[in-house]
Amino acid sequence: MSFSMPRDPGRTPRLPLSRRRGRVLLPTLAILAALALAFAVFTAYYTELLWFRSVDASGVYNRRLGTSIVLFVVFGALMSGAVLLNAVLAHRARPSYVATSQEQQSLDRYRMGIEPYRRPLVVGLSVLLGLLAGGAAAGEWKTFMLWRYGGSFGTSDPQFGMDVSFFTFDLPWYRFLLGFGFALTFISLLVSVAVLYLYGAIRLQGVGDRTTTGARVHVSVLLGVFVLLKAVAYFLDRYSLEIRDARVGRAELTGMTYTDINALLPAKTILAWVAVICAVLCFANIARRTWVLPGLGVGTLVIAAVLIGGLVPALFQQFRVKPSEADREAAQIERNIAQTRQAYQLEDVDRTPFNATAGAQVPQDSPTVENARLIDPLVVSDTFTAREQDKAWYEFASPLDVDRYDIDGEQVETVVAVREIDTSKLDAGQRNWTNERTVYTHGYGFVAAPSDTPTTNGEPAFLRSGALQIDEPRVYFGEKSPTYSIVGAPEGSAPYEVDNPEDDRSRNTYAGGGGVSIGSFLNRSMYALKYRDTNLLLSNRVNSESRILYDRQPRHRVEKVAPWLTVDGNPYPAIVNGKIMWILDGYTTSNSYPYSTRTELGSATADILNATEATVVARQSDQRVNYIRNSVKATVDAYTGEVNLYAWDEDDPILKAWRSAFPGTVQDRDALGEVEGLLDHIRYPEDLFKVQRELYSRYHVDDPRTFFSSTDFWRIPQDPTRNVDNEVQPPYYLTLQTGDMPDEAFSLTTTFVPIGRRDNLTAFMTVNSDPNSDEYGKIRVLAVPSTSGQINGPQLAQNALTSNQQIAERITLLQGRGGSSRVEYGNLLTLPVGSGDNAGFVYVEPVYVRASTGTTYPLLQIVLASDGTRNVYASTLDDALAQLERLRQGSGGATPPTTTPPTEETPAPGATTPPPTTGGGGTTLEEALLDAQEAYQAGQEALQRGDFTAYGQAQQRLKDALDRATAASNRRGASGGAADGGAATPSASPTAAASPAAAPTPGSTAAPR
Repeated sequence: MSFSMPRDPGRTPRLPLSRRRGRVLLPTLAILAALALAFAVFTAYYTELLWFRSVDASGVYNRRLGTSIVLFVVFGALMSGAVLLNAVLAHRARPSYVATSQEQQSLDRYRMGIEPYRRPLVVGLSVLLGLLAGGAAAGEWKTFMLWRYGGSFGTSDPQFGMDVSFFTFDLPWYRFLLGFGFALTFISLLVSVAVLYLYGAIRLQGVGDRTTTGARVHVSVLLGVFVLLKAVAYFLDRYSLEIRDARVGRAELTGMTYTDINALLPAKTILAWVAVICAVLCFANIARRTWVLPGLGVGTLVIAAVLIGGLVPALFQQFRVKPSEADREAAQIERNIAQTRQAYQLEDVDRTPFNATAGAQVPQDSPTVENARLIDPLVVSDTFTAREQDKAWYEFASPLDVDRYDIDGEQVETVVAVREIDTSKLDAGQRNWTNERTVYTHGYGFVAAPSDTPTTNGEPAFLRSGALQIDEPRVYFGEKSPTYSIVGAPEGSAPYEVDNPEDDRSRNTYAGGGGVSIGSFLNRSMYALKYRDTNLLLSNRVNSESRILYDRQPRHRVEKVAPWLTVDGNPYPAIVNGKIMWILDGYTTSNSYPYSTRTELGSATADILNATEATVVARQSDQRVNYIRNSVKATVDAYTGEVNLYAWDEDDPILKAWRSAFPGTVQDRDALGEVEGLLDHIRYPEDLFKVQRELYSRYHVDDPRTFFSSTDFWRIPQDPTRNVDNEVQPPYYLTLQTGDMPDEAFSLTTTFVPIGRRDNLTAFMTVNSDPNSDEYGKIRVLAVPSTSGQINGPQLAQNALTSNQQIAERITLLQGRGGSSRVEYGNLLTLPVGSGDNAGFVYVEPVYVRASTGTTYPLLQIVLASDGTRNVYASTLDDALAQLERLRQGSGGATPPTTTPPTEETPAPGATTPPPTTGGGGTTLEEALLDAQEAYQAGQEALQRGDFTAYGQAQQRLKDALDRATAASNRRGASGGAADGGAATPSASPTAAASPAAAPTPGSTAAPR
């Protein structure tokens, strides 16, 4: 017999322990997850705020964040409120009784399952949709602020006569509001129909009326709002036609076409009124309570859209425009040309004909030739590192930069770089947190070399410390700086940062005031969490005076301080008032300038300089723009990290809007001139010039019919000196005087060749880059008329040089036995020379040699030169130009001097080489070449040992041997062969070559002869 205790009716049965724990555990985990998320958000906000405070830009951060939050809350609340309201109204419109049917029996199961959770589900859905909508709206903070603070452009669009500001500032915001309205109405309609159907207010089966009165009213109102928004969309579409992409003939452009103006624009107006009428029909259903009117309205709108908006313009295009499209579209193309030139500052280009001829005289006293750049910034970075590195953990960026400095009272174009820290170069035993974060914290020093005068052994002629005055050489903020470093220590404590690379015992403590203080436990904790690094809390190297330096790349710092700017991809260092400053260019852009053709920044700014991740030149993002201005010049102090923005184009309407939105962020242009020495190092920005040259390759065409056929378009040539497919030649900073330039000027240059497969030169483009000149920003184009005959473009010039037999033999000799050395071609410069009947182009190209093994760096060995007919090489540019002139005179019947430097000229067709001859010196050509090979090999072995004295001696022996080889070659030419130094008849074609096997292509390694 068993007994059981009677249950106390007053006691509540206790749940099992496991179930009680489960009910407590889930809310606890949810609370902990929410706290962790909140703490992570607070950490991100707090550390960002500290960074902005460190650069005196907390106002930028707070205003941007505040605007995003306001947009998030407002539009998120609108979406959540609309969804919740419509769900509640739809639920209230449910019938009190629903006739039984198979459909309703199926829905009953869903209703019974949902009903206990109906309110949480509806609220949760509305909150989720509100978060998504708010997030999308927060991302439109730029659009909102331009609408809020935008002013007038002072110029009108060609079609409607409205100020351009409507298209650039107002229309994008109106389009966003319209899109949000469509999304809100459509989602509300979906939610309402779902609720109405679930609760029987809308039935698909059964007899009698299948919708309730409340359901008809509700759906009719939402349909009416949607159609009314469609009417607004048609109205705005009329203006959007001016900023939409179109194809006219073979040309792609932006703006209205003939069909748009005469068929589609009236169609949009008609459809807008039709949509208004249809919306009225939908709203009228509130009183009529029948589906006839809404159905009639929506059906009419759809039919009208197909017929009026689609079919009529298509027929108009086919039968009215196509038969004479070039004539019909001429006026629209003229608009596009004018507006595009205005938007990209191409309306005042000085285009002049340049009647160049191949083989024209090259005046050696021309500033253009005298300043030809032989030190290629893309090649000699390793040379800078090898000769000026001092310690293994320092590095120079690639490519180097080009600037100009006053040396002994004369402006000298220089290749410049800063010596930056690279902790990845530390020995394995040195790679630890203390060294990488607190000891090796900064670079040291600024290195410069004239761009046109290498030393006798082929190295850059580095300027010594006395030539450039630097008061603070330390570089804590640079292009290759570590992710973060901990610097600073209490006064009187021992310095512990490695400093001057010339002194192994040199130590330093940062005192620049940059970065963020992490002396407090709170700040340490925040950054330990940010970088997931407990050493920030545990290391004794972090003290009360410590500061953390991060976000140190100059371009990134400017982008954060001015998030509305597009920053040039190539910051460059300069010595300004004794300090190392990074100088950057900032652009204001728009994608809504009427009738201006769009371009993709990423593709327009792509060239050989940013073709790989090994270079520090950044390629722009793939954003599309059709208006750009270099509105801001920015500086970043390499020691303190201080960021300063200066208005450069103070008349730019977009800059004015941003200065109103973020007052005090951008200083006046006059403030830039008050910084001693800064203006001297301002230059025309590269990315802007790249965009302009890409547009001008098409928009140099004035005649709309020629533009329509695209027959006279140009293109930027590919870089012929690098083995990188589809990467165009970069623009080059050169000091030159050409065309109608009153004086020589530091300029940015580029070349053009015809579109298609032809590679002859069609134009040479320059822009004045001297800010002290009244002509700064002046673009000049030297257009080569078709009557000038074929003038070699860069690719043809490179082919002519490398396929020349004597040049090919010299290149093979430089490569050594078994390919012991590698030849690297430097920048191929296109230089316009002469004027009038004696105008022409000369190509200049430095050739470097690098040993294939050991510690190697490139050294300039020879200079190639071509005037389009003759191709020569020599050890110096002056010698090469002298040879061109001697050969030019020789081809005209003049007797060439016997003491000229060696010539490498394409032999006359059919010429043969006589047997070795011995000159007065008793040395045959073959013996001299053998001596040269031995001297070169000795030099390479000295390089691998690091014995630069022996290397210099070997280079001198090499030069002597080559001089003897030249003399022997000249004697051989005088005895009847078309050899070096003789008056050989120049090749009739600039691309005439010897055996292809002897013509190494750029970057290739030819077998030794």
